[in-house]
Amino acid sequence: MGGIFIISLVAAVGVLLASIAVAIPAAQSNRELTPWEAAEPPRSTLRSRINRPFQALAERSNRQRRLNGGMTLAEQLARADLKLRTSEFVLIQVGFLAVGALFALWRFGFAPQFVLAGVLAYLAPMRYIKWRQRRRLKAFNSRLPDTLSLLSNAMKAGLSLPQAIESVAHTASPPISEELARVIRETKLGTAIPAALENMVRRVGSDDLDLIVTAISIQSSIGGNLARILDGISHTIRQRVQIKSQIGAMTAQMRASGWIITLLPFIVAAVLNIITPSYFRLMFTEPAGRVLLVLAGISIFIGNFFVRRITNFKV
Repeated sequence: MGGIFIISLVAAVGVLLASIAVAIPAAQSNRELTPWEAAEPPRSTLRSRINRPFQALAERSNRQRRLNGGMTLAEQLARADLKLRTSEFVLIQVGFLAVGALFALWRFGFAPQFVLAGVLAYLAPMRYIKWRQRRRLKAFNSRLPDTLSLLSNAMKAGLSLPQAIESVAHTASPPISEELARVIRETKLGTAIPAALENMVRRVGSDDLDLIVTAISIQSSIGGNLARILDGISHTIRQRVQIKSQIGAMTAQMRASGWIITLLPFIVAAVLNIITPSYFRLMFTEPAGRVLLVLAGISIFIGNFFVRRITNFKV
């Protein structure tokens, strides 16, 4: 078994070095940039020289995500409000992979834990990105009804839609103020209000915001009292937020119990494997132990799936 893992390690290192070697040439001029990266003037600094080998890897990842219909890495970073280049994020992922693999190699040698630790460490930064996205989206949705009320009152006072958005951007709190300020900057550069709002929907990923922008687009085409429309949407969103809060409070205990039951076997197994590796090694070396691990993993996955389906309500 040790020989198999040595061969796997050599192959993995070879693929990584080959990818980096391909990426070392100058970055392409038409590569996708994050908003913060695009704002920086091109210059040769230590930061740019370190990131250059990983830029081609980030570009390939972005192309693959676009082909699969998903968000690019730049869009993921923008939605999480992380001011990082895509190449820097790839560098962080590779660094986590190396640290996790080296720790497992030092503690367990060439064992299955070596591969598992590397994979989990590599996935950790993206899980952090997802967590930041959920937290930012939750903060955005919770402030959206009050923002709509401010926008409606500004329009009732005689301001146009761009003027009302600019006024609310100065009084609202982040992250809504940041997104509205960016909408204003885009309109000053020549982008139409509906297009700038659509860009904000893609950045934020809020269904409630999508409803608002759709209403604004329809009103700009057929006319109507936009302030009254925004008041009605604000009332609807406020009720949805209230219902979601009540459902979340009622299902909090069940969701917490589900995650505790799901994670407890993995935590116990990891602790036993670190404290006394010989005690837990039979689960990896014996055929019966591997079968039990597979069955246990499938059972845990099915149980967690049903718990999440029971406690997940669409409002």
